[in-house]
Amino acid sequence: MIVLVLNCGSSSIKFKLYEMDKETELASGIVEKIGADDAIFKYKNFRDPDHKEIMPIASHGLGLQYIVARLIDPQHGVIKNENEIAAVGHRVVHGGERFKSSIVITPEVIQEIEKCIPLAPLHNPPNLTGIKECMKLMKKAPQIAVFDTAFHQTIPDYAYLYPLPYSLYREDRVRRYGFHGTSHRYVSAECAKMLHKPLDQCKIVTCHLGNGSSIAAIDHGKSVDTTMGYTPLEGIMMGTRSGTIDPAIVLFLMREKKLSVDQVDDLLNKKSGFLGISELSNDLRDVTIAAKENHELSLLSLEVCSYQLKKYVGSYMAAMNGADAVVFSGGVGENTEEIRESSMSHMESLGIHLDKHRNLTDMKKTRMISTDDSPVKVFVIFTDEEIMIARDTKILIEH
Repeated sequence: MIVLVLNCGSSSIKFKLYEMDKETELASGIVEKIGADDAIFKYKNFRDPDHKEIMPIASHGLGLQYIVARLIDPQHGVIKNENEIAAVGHRVVHGGERFKSSIVITPEVIQEIEKCIPLAPLHNPPNLTGIKECMKLMKKAPQIAVFDTAFHQTIPDYAYLYPLPYSLYREDRVRRYGFHGTSHRYVSAECAKMLHKPLDQCKIVTCHLGNGSSIAAIDHGKSVDTTMGYTPLEGIMMGTRSGTIDPAIVLFLMREKKLSVDQVDDLLNKKSGFLGISELSNDLRDVTIAAKENHELSLLSLEVCSYQLKKYVGSYMAAMNGADAVVFSGGVGENTEEIRESSMSHMESLGIHLDKHRNLTDMKKTRMISTDDSPVKVFVIFTDEEIMIARDTKILIEH
């Protein structure tokens, strides 16, 4: 079975094509800057490892046409025609309370996803655009929605409710939803394999760290808490997002600084986090380099992030009455040894003993970075959200 996985953003389409009998990646790529005259189309497969074109791509529909055309191209493609694609799996950011698992897309499902747009106004619309354009382009292939929020629907009410008037939940469904669920689900399952234990017997804290970051408490295979909340703004500091702050700061910014709602939204989502504190960059690679050169605010931003990580990991271990492992994943979690070391050091009282040599070596390898005798193991596990989407797609089509 051949499955196409799509992740449509506001001006981009990421894609991977899999042969699912052996979970072999046949091709992958991205279309960037959709709507511009200098849009970028990147594509690779085993015969064509580094193809890049710059061209006008006016819409997501045209972008998908380019992708399919490349996949079936006699010289550069990997399949004969689009009918070989058995199904398409779509990443959908927000499924609200309606969707607790992946689902075959129908007109009714599209309507329900549209109802979630107010909860994810930047993400769900392009996700829906990709679904609708794909349905036009590949009429015979079933379309599957895989939701970022679905994995966190097991969080109990006492953990997902905010201490606001209950009517806000009852009438408007204001609650913690959580995100990055597909990544947390993947790395927790991989962690269980490395622990040589069934997932339903494990307690794991998973740290998905990137430009957007979230931490989750996985108790016996189920998410019981996570740092992102009603929106992806809550939780640990991120590239440009503030993470959790005192709500009264918003009131101060509006009353005393005379910022509008849109200006506050922009400040919290696009001007805070590593960019805000370091006053240098939202890219942790730049911040880390500057910190090594003793750039004071870059050093401070790393300390803030590490301290927050330490607090969240400790609190989730307390909530689960212990943990078998802590996992680092995502672009930052996988590639930034400074964050891992500073957040996991001085955690011996909680059973965490970091091996500094393991933490610094084999940078492109999934591995354990704690000592062999550490009661709580620490792992770096390279996440793979696309294969999880492909697996869900295959299961739903087969059944």
